[in-house]
Amino acid sequence: MRISVTHSVEIPDPIRLARCRKSPELGPRVLFFSGGSSLKDVSRVLIEYTHNSIHIISPFDSGGSSARLREAFAMPAIGDVRNRLMSLADRSLTGNPQIYRLFTHRFSKEESQDALRKDLEFMVAGKHPLVAEIPDPMRKIIRNHLHQFMKAMPQGFDLAGASIGNLILTAGYLNNQRHIDPVIFLFSKLVQVRGTVRPVVSKCRHLAVELENGEVIVGQHRFTGKETAPLNSRIRRMFLSADLDRPRPKETLIREKVVNLIGQAELICYPMGSFYSSILANFMPRGVGRSIRNNPCPKVFIPNPCPDPELFGTNLMDQVHVLVETLRRDDPSVIRPSDVLSFVVVDSKNGVYEDSLDRKSLNRMGIQVIDIPLVTGETAPYINPQCLVPVLLSLT
Repeated sequence: MRISVTHSVEIPDPIRLARCRKSPELGPRVLFFSGGSSLKDVSRVLIEYTHNSIHIISPFDSGGSSARLREAFAMPAIGDVRNRLMSLADRSLTGNPQIYRLFTHRFSKEESQDALRKDLEFMVAGKHPLVAEIPDPMRKIIRNHLHQFMKAMPQGFDLAGASIGNLILTAGYLNNQRHIDPVIFLFSKLVQVRGTVRPVVSKCRHLAVELENGEVIVGQHRFTGKETAPLNSRIRRMFLSADLDRPRPKETLIREKVVNLIGQAELICYPMGSFYSSILANFMPRGVGRSIRNNPCPKVFIPNPCPDPELFGTNLMDQVHVLVETLRRDDPSVIRPSDVLSFVVVDSKNGVYEDSLDRKSLNRMGIQVIDIPLVTGETAPYINPQCLVPVLLSLT
């Protein structure tokens, strides 16, 4: 199909895709606002076409083993950052598959704490098979980080189910005066991450939502419908809280580094994933919407083609309005809908959406709909990355 951006383009554009695949080191700067694991497979396809993608990650996860690290060290969640680094790593290089296996390994939930601590000690000594197979100097760097974590680990810290990659990144965070960017930079170089990964903020904050029934829920894990029962009332608003135990709204500014990354993007994507906790969570810091508005590049929303527990009572048009109005919060009198959203990409034939889009209404807002095959029999009910990535690259 052909659409108008600043000029007429073909989607997918075979010429642009061939150029990207031939020289991915020169590929476009596509920026994703996301979290969780929904872009894991997309990232692996993406690095075949570009090594310059930008991934702004929400660091607000408050469940599972991430919760224990956050409670022990009063830090942002780093699990989603680790996931994205590993998804973008070049696994063809010597040592990278071994690092990937270590970073994605989790301690057993069944073994005793004494046994788990002994496993960690074996890793520090370089005797554990997952560490022993990593070549130097990467092995020494990893052993040092694990040693630093053991020194910082509070007495009685629960290692059950802990991600080794999270422990390593936590040690780097603590060793760098609680700055996460240096350790991300280090491991990005070690495993040749083909893109840039940054948390939207580096402060310890928690997501909170107010429902239409008046209930306020603090903690991402409490409203995603994964660790608790699904919501039975629509989300009215979301905000950042300085406290996990009670709602304590805390205005948080976007980092200048992230402002610069947004300004460099050639296309900005709001991808599929948990609508509130993965996508809109990134827009909670003040200044994100203004930074997006200041970049004239195309902006694309990819709604979930299957049910999302966070979207109780929210149809597809509602999602577009919530997305746009959240991004306009910085300056609603200046930021127009078309400043923060150019395209909504759907697969109406194969996707299962809540209601349909009002194209005339969207056109009046300056937003176009691209209806194109995204869901295949192989990936249903989810989007096939091999279909999505060419669409995004064609829009840059």
